[in-house]
Parts: sequence; C-alpha cells; structure tokens
Amino acid sequence: MSEKITARHLARPAMLYIRQSTAHQLVHNEESRRLQYAMADRLRSLGWREVQIVDDDLGKSAAGMVDRPGFQRLVSQVSLGKIGAVGARELSRLARNNVDWQRLMEVCRYVDTLLVDHDAVYDVRHANDRLLLGLKGNLNEYELDLLRVRAFEARLEKARRGEYYARVAVGYRKAPEGALEKHPDARVQHTIRLVFEKVLEFGSARQVLLWMRAHGLEVPVNRTDRGDLVWKGVSYAWLHMVLTNPIYAGAYAYRRTMAVATLRADGTRQRRVIPRPAGDAAVVLLPDHHEGYIDRATFDRIQTLMSRNSQSRWRPGPGAPRVGPALLAGLLRCRRCGARLVVNYSGTAVRVHRYECSRANASRGEARCINFSGLDVDARLAELALEVVQPGALEAAQQLVREEGARQDALREALELELQAARYTAERAQRQYDAVEPENRLVAEELERRWNAALERVRESERRLEPARPEPACPPLDPARLAALAADVARVWHDPASDVRLKKRILRTLIEEIVVDVDEHDILLVVHWKGGIHTEVAVRRRRRGNNRGQTPADVTEAVRLLARVSSDDHIARALNASGIPTARGNPWTRELVRSVRSSHAIPVCTREGDAEWLTLAGAAQLVGVAELTLKRAIERGVVAALRPVSRGPWIISKAALLRPSVLRHITKKPRAQSGEPAVPNSQ
Repeated sequence: MSEKITARHLARPAMLYIRQSTAHQLVHNEESRRLQYAMADRLRSLGWREVQIVDDDLGKSAAGMVDRPGFQRLVSQVSLGKIGAVGARELSRLARNNVDWQRLMEVCRYVDTLLVDHDAVYDVRHANDRLLLGLKGNLNEYELDLLRVRAFEARLEKARRGEYYARVAVGYRKAPEGALEKHPDARVQHTIRLVFEKVLEFGSARQVLLWMRAHGLEVPVNRTDRGDLVWKGVSYAWLHMVLTNPIYAGAYAYRRTMAVATLRADGTRQRRVIPRPAGDAAVVLLPDHHEGYIDRATFDRIQTLMSRNSQSRWRPGPGAPRVGPALLAGLLRCRRCGARLVVNYSGTAVRVHRYECSRANASRGEARCINFSGLDVDARLAELALEVVQPGALEAAQQLVREEGARQDALREALELELQAARYTAERAQRQYDAVEPENRLVAEELERRWNAALERVRESERRLEPARPEPACPPLDPARLAALAADVARVWHDPASDVRLKKRILRTLIEEIVVDVDEHDILLVVHWKGGIHTEVAVRRRRRGNNRGQTPADVTEAVRLLARVSSDDHIARALNASGIPTARGNPWTRELVRSVRSSHAIPVCTREGDAEWLTLAGAAQLVGVAELTLKRAIERGVVAALRPVSRGPWIISKAALLRPSVLRHITKKPRAQSGEPAVPNSQ
C-alpha cells in the first residue's frame, strides 16, 4: 500500500469513475469497459472496503462543455469531503479539458482526496504530484486535439479525391471499385426524378410534400444498420435533404455545413448546424464527379427558389407563396429604410390587408415608415403583369395542354412501380411460407402474418392506382376555344376560383423587387422586373372611408333606374351582359343587386297596373303599337326614355307616354306608298 494513503483516506469510501466517449465504443469496445470496472479490485487491494461506482456518463465525451451528470455528482461528493479517493483506469477518463480537470484538482486539494489510476496514487497537496497531474491534464487535452486534427486532415485529403463518404445519399450506392453510381432500382430513380420535377412545377418543397402525401407516395430511406432501403412516408426533412444536396446534380461536396456553438444558461454547450456561406473556401466541391439526376443549371435554379422561399435568419427571402390575398407579399421594400414590408390582415368574413414597414417600430419603438392599403396596389400591379404575359398566353396554354398528360403519366408510373414492388414482396412472402414445415407452427404463423400484410399492401396499391389509370381518349380541345381562353387572361385572373398562390408565383416570376414610398396623395412604386427593366408607377391613395369595395356612383344610379321596371334577377343579367362587374371585379348576382338596393334605400320594382314606369314592351302594349314603332319614336326623340346600360331595358315614363301630342304622333297612320294622296275619312 502506498505511503500516501492514510487512515483518514480509508475511513471514507472511494469512488470509481467509468466513461466511454461514444455509443460506438459502448458496442464495440467491451474490453475497455471491463478493464475500467476491474479498477474496483485495485481500490479494494489498496485498503478501501467501500467502492462507489459512477457509470452515468457512458457514451458521453469529456472534451468540452457537455452535460455529464456522473462527473457533476462525483465533484459534489468530493467537495463535501465524503470521498477518500477518486479512481479511474486512466485519469483522462475524468476530463479531457483543462477547465474540468483543474476544478477537480482544486477540490481534491482542499478536502484531501487522493487520485488513483491503474499504476499510481497521487496526492494533490504534494507539489510534485500536482505538477505531474497538471502535465497529464495538458497532455490529455493535446492528445485529443492531435487526434482530431489528424482525423480531419485524413478525411479532407480523401474528400479532395472525391472518395470520402460518411454516408451515401439515397438514390446512390458505392460500386465495388469505389465509384458512385445510381441505385439500380427503377422505382428509386423514378421517385428521385419525380421530386425534382414537382418542385419546379409547384415552386415549393412543402407543396410537393402535400401532393405526395395526398397521393400516398412513399420515398426510399437508407437504413443505418444495413445498406439496404426501406420505403416510408415522405417528410419535409427528407425532401429538403434531397433538394439541397448537390450530389443529385453530379457533384461531390464535402463540408457544406458548419457547426455554430453557443452557451446555454446552465453553462452547457449547444451546437447548431447551418449552411456555409456561398464561396467558402472550406467547401470541397468536385463538379461532374458522377452521373446526376439533374443538371447543374436545374440544381442552381432550385436552390434560388428555395432561398427565396426561406425566411430563416441564415437565408432570408420573401417566403413561399401562401393562401393570403396579399399578392405582393415578400416583394415590397421600403425606400426609406430598405426593410422588407410586412402584411397585416384585418376583418373576419372578408380579409382586408395592408402593407407596412415596421422594422423601426419593432426594433426601436419608433413610428412606422410607411403603411397603406394593398387593394389598389395589388390591382395595379396585376394589370401590369397581365400586360406582360398576354402576348405569350396562347403558347403557354398550348404547352399546358401538352404537359398535363406528362404529369398524369409520371404519377401513374410512380404508382405502378409501387404496385410492382408490393407484388414482389407478396410473392417472396408466399415462397417463404410455402418453404416452412407445417409442423413448425411458430414460424409458420409469423410468415403467414407477413404474407397477409403483403397482400393487403398489394390491394392498397391497386386501389390507389385505379383512379390514375388512363381514361378513354377524349377529343382534343378546340384550338379556337383554347385561343379564346388565352386571349381573356384577365377573366381567368379575376375568377374567384383561381389559386392565389399561382398568381403570386406568376408575379414573382416576373418581378424581382418593388421599391415603394408614399406621399400625401400617391403610393410611389418602382418595379424592378426580372429582365433588368424598371417601371415607375403611381397609385392614388384612397381617402378615409372611400374603400375599394364600394360600388361606383354611376353603377348605383343605373341600379336605381333599372329597379323601376326590372327585378333583381333581370338587373343582374343586364349588368353582366353590358360588361359591368362589381367593385371587386366579380359578376353580379341577385343577392349583390339586393344588397346595393338595401344600402341605398332603392325600392323594389312593382308589377301593378298603375306603375309609373314602363318597359318598351309594356308601353307598346299600353298604346297599341308595335315595339319597333315605339323604339323608332324613342330614337327620333318623340318619346322620352332612359336606357341606363347598353344591354338593358328601355325605361319609359307612363305619364309622358300618355300625353295627347305623343299619342297622336306614334299612332298616326303612315302616308300611302303610292303616288296618290291619302283619302281622308269622311266620318
């Protein structure tokens, strides 16, 4: 027994600390763990009858500020003077950084606690031992740093040759000679290609996620324990991993991300992985390294799209188009401070939006730079966008018809490949079931259960494939009708059924950014188009109380006049036939006409015989002449009449019509067509 061990040390229990750094070491380095537990026998041989084992930190590193509950419990027990000795197979198990190591040494020095490893006993109160322990602590930290540097340099050198793979991305596998090749499964390849096609079509990874979930499509996932694949439901994390990995563009990339460490309130370290800035020299990028699923230009286009959709701190952008009615969300920038404008919604039944610059208010409590209603601005920019897209509308419509069949084919192919895989799994389960001996019921029951589950999967795949099967050939769309629809882009744009997210995508395709300011009377916009052209636009600011949803005065007056002779249904048809929309650009309905009448106290049309106002048919019947005769009299100015809208009814005053002078004129017999004068009636 060492002379450093006294009765005072032996009167207190010893504490044995056991640690391995990673879960991999726990599984594969069992001998190291046995040697550490065997240190308890050495402590007993040195005289300690009670040995407390602390193994709470198995799988935890001692290199930095990591939460180690076992080490904290050890330090707290030592600081209370309850421990006579702290043992470890190697003292580096206690700490790999000088902060924890020096703290433990100071505590042991104050309370007279020994440190014991497999070949020596150390008393921290002795200067020589304290010097030796200090050197050991520095060497432990240096050794770990040296191992890290060597491992990193080896990985980096291998990565520069394009040969280092921590894990092969899904859709690829390593060939026997070490090269990277596409996975031979056709279903895997089709799923990867389908994801890239759909993100370009929908413009958002989340929309691809919703589409794939709606159709029940699964995606391949690499298993961590073996190199084979499993098929699971799609997740956003899987989509983001595929869409942002340059390996699918045929490029080898290493160190695309970096770790940023921060300290929590309790002093532990928190690591967050973020993408490295573009052009960082630390990134290893080898283009044309292997066969890709897409080309580099398509990959860059997708990255730009996702960056614009992102609103994170590291990748600020306008965000993905959403279902809100604000068409210019994410495109407006304040001319005064350069901040991006945000959208505020109000109202319950109808959502009314305003754009405002609130950076100064949010960060410094100052007044907002600018804020204004978004209705008129959205309408004006929509007009500009329609003027731009109108020349190519017909070509786009024709291309859409051509691509629609390709989209259906892609979905059908994905479901057919899934059905083929399900049938293969069911056939394999059947072969396994047939191969087992009937007497072996435990195995037979499990194989039968797997076979039934595989058959159920086949039926489910067939059920989802049935709606996607090609229908009988339908006649092609009439080119004249297609041209008419393409020519009326404005009507399609203003149709309530049009997807607002698609409108936003169109605007973002055309417009890079809009710089905006306001003065006393106007909203001043500078539109930066994608091609580099700038357009200055001024939109008149509405005065308080004059909202965009208010029916214009001339339309209200037309409804007032039409209500004298027509019902609400007839008024709505007359307004629509005359090409007069509502204040929000929608077609008129009976309910909307009734709402205008109620708001302006316009009485409903009466059908009684003594009505004050008549239509052309009613007036002609009253005086006993043909409608054409009465219409000609109106056109000559003989009969006073009103026609508020171009395709609406004539409105004739009954009192003015029944004047004797008017009646004599419209009921007078026409002159004879021959050259003889008319013979007057002798009666």
